Amino acid sequence: MKNLFLFNILLTALVLACSPKTGNQSSGSKPGAPAASTGTAPKIPVPTGDVRKMAPQAGTAPKIQIGKAETFKLSNGLTVILVENHKLPRVTFRVFVDKDPVLEKDAAGYLEMMGELLGAGTKTRTKAQINQEIDFIGASMSTDANGVSGACLTKHTSKLLEIMSDVLLHPVFPQEELDKAKVQAQSNLASSKDDANAIAGNVGSILRYGKDHPYGEIMTEATLSKITLDPIKAHYNTYFKPGISYLVVTGDITRERVEKYAADYFGKWQAGNAPSHNYGIPRAPEKTQVDFVHKPGAVQSVINITYPVELQPGTPDVIRARLTNAILGGSSVSSRLNANLREGHGWTYGARSSLNPDELVGSFNANASVRNAVTDSSITEFIKEMRRMGTEKVDNEELQVVKNVIAGQFSQSLEEPGTVANFALSAIRYKLPTDYYEKYLEVLQAVTPEEVMAMAKKYINPDRAHIVVVGNRDDVADRLKQFSADKKVNFYDAFGNPVKSSNLTVPAGMTAAKVIEDYLNAIGGTAKIAEIKDMATESSMQVRGPAMGVKTWQKGGNKLAVEISMNNQVINRQVYDNGKGSQSGMGQNAALEGEQLEDAKEQALFSKEANYVAGGYQLALKGVEEIEEKAAYVLEVTRPDGKKSTEYYDMKTSLKLREVSSSPGPDGNPVTQTIDFSDYKAIEHAGMLMPHSSTVTGVFPVPFKITINAIKVNGGVDDAVFKM
Repeated sequence: MKNLFLFNILLTALVLACSPKTGNQSSGSKPGAPAASTGTAPKIPVPTGDVRKMAPQAGTAPKIQIGKAETFKLSNGLTVILVENHKLPRVTFRVFVDKDPVLEKDAAGYLEMMGELLGAGTKTRTKAQINQEIDFIGASMSTDANGVSGACLTKHTSKLLEIMSDVLLHPVFPQEELDKAKVQAQSNLASSKDDANAIAGNVGSILRYGKDHPYGEIMTEATLSKITLDPIKAHYNTYFKPGISYLVVTGDITRERVEKYAADYFGKWQAGNAPSHNYGIPRAPEKTQVDFVHKPGAVQSVINITYPVELQPGTPDVIRARLTNAILGGSSVSSRLNANLREGHGWTYGARSSLNPDELVGSFNANASVRNAVTDSSITEFIKEMRRMGTEKVDNEELQVVKNVIAGQFSQSLEEPGTVANFALSAIRYKLPTDYYEKYLEVLQAVTPEEVMAMAKKYINPDRAHIVVVGNRDDVADRLKQFSADKKVNFYDAFGNPVKSSNLTVPAGMTAAKVIEDYLNAIGGTAKIAEIKDMATESSMQVRGPAMGVKTWQKGGNKLAVEISMNNQVINRQVYDNGKGSQSGMGQNAALEGEQLEDAKEQALFSKEANYVAGGYQLALKGVEEIEEKAAYVLEVTRPDGKKSTEYYDMKTSLKLREVSSSPGPDGNPVTQTIDFSDYKAIEHAGMLMPHSSTVTGVFPVPFKITINAIKVNGGVDDAVFKM
């Protein structure tokens, strides 16, 4: 039986209730959502019309006056870096523990937990007391796996450092806070399994670095379950040592005061040696391979072309490589990838690339989100632009535009005292030449087209890459074999584990119609469904903040009403009555039209599945897959108006396990929602089964669960409920 929570309409109401109002801002943009960009290149303005008659001229690189950073050490080995800036009466502090990356192994994720729990209580302060004291002085403070940071007015410096040093030196890592953090992490993991960009990022990291490298480890449900306080405390006790740490101070404070504060608050930090680690250098694949993650129901694909590179911070190549990547696909609308895939073809909202240096191993990434139909064409254009960087010299005009913008952003960044402090920290950590940043613009302006081509040949190599694609296997995967050197596609799950070929097959004689027939019989049969005249349901759900109540009424298979309430106040109401529908709440009132109206019509049915044949739906049995370790038939269902969904039915019980569909989101981008059904129970006096618990992912950043509390069948629903 169709779940009666009227999901498509209900989710529309949730968006209205829980999202900030931005008005009607339809952009008419092309289909395709942008992938998250890790590029560091600047935005480059796009000239319109004949704005400039002459190419930009290369000028003499300006002399850069880097603010002075003073450095000294405490007797315990703590390095202090100070950049004075007395323009505003504020001061910032950062204690950075420069430890080697470590393998977390079967408890991957505990370092993130350690960073969160570092500020969750000390021997003399609870988490609540820490927050209260920070708020009282109008300061800010945060912790992570590499230490603690804070900022305040100069007059509150002593108090802030008292709290920061207490947090850094005397944490207690409360068990109850770990329990809370694990619950939140579990929710985030559930959400990430349905987030194509998160999946592409996770799988890309694993394939790029390997699971035996710290950068290739990700948190999974299995590793989360093994996180305890023992590795958290052991890591803190082993690595949080002053000899590998830095106290970075910027703002309205003198060296004399910093020397006193550093000694008073961090001088008692006990010295000790922290272990160092060496790891093998990950290598790019010998030949390009295609790695695919199936996302049922997806209407677009996330592409991530990636591989490791040997690019150390501070080496002469870094500035040249950054400039090269800015031309190819930095975060600019006029980069070559963006000009091609977005402006030229209209296949995506944004195509990006990044070329990142790192002390252990760097990385190259090129990514975009595109429609299923143009996934292979988009990859072709990615490869073409990547190869062109190493075969055609960039012209001087294009090169100079990028140089000028990078130079402008670099110069502007120097206005922030924190930039100078970070420069000083990097110079010490990576043993850079003392004039590295003073000569940054000089080196930048001296880069030639020949050097750009040399950087591209060295670091941009589409012939030794992982082409990671997250999308709908049936629509996309076969067309991608052409990009793989061995003409095959490797399949992975959302956490980078190879998907083994399943021995499950569709039994002889089984059809899509038979799957639906078995399902209807399993929940009670079409005769029982036909006996239903009306139904009222009360449910509860929680997205974030207070729990919401949901009441639904149905009558005659063509009337529907939904009310969503919070704190006993109705925040959204939706009605459908025999071909017409409306939605009201949060100061808005609108008629249901198009797909929303068709959704309401479908949801008004007591069982949409019972209407599949008579209603003109097209059904296709696509095969068999495992859903939460249960073998399930996979059906593609196409509604008469063309909307598609993928449905999964348990081969053993015939009950529906999952439904995946896509609809336009609030911003116009496609949103893929997954509904998992569970806890099937009999409806009293109806002789029917229906799921009493459903989990929805893909609509909000975190999944939410909807639970039925009460159902009443044929109790007599008043027609007044459906008044618009």
